[in-house]
Amino acid sequence: MLIKKEETGSKGAFVAYEENKKIGEISYSIAGTDKIIVDHTEVDPEQKGKSIGKILLQKVVEHARDNNLKIIPLCPFAKAMFEKNVDIRDVLA
Repeated sequence: MLIKKEETGSKGAFVAYEENKKIGEISYSIAGTDKIIVDHTEVDPEQKGKSIGKILLQKVVEHARDNNLKIIPLCPFAKAMFEKNVDIRDVLA
């Protein structure tokens, strides 16, 4: 699996590809200089159960840590993962 960061203007995403096919995406909006809003997570139905959403969220968390950003999780998946996993709450806004 290959994961690419794509950013245009105030929008961004981490996109997962397998054999040049998009299999998942987590998107965010830049909110000022120190926050990002995770607004959507989507995984190809054929890829469910492979933890792709969790892997993508981990990429966003790493990005936030590397850039001193805080995350506002509006996406239900991301919000649930922050509630379950204390290890990533250091970047929670």
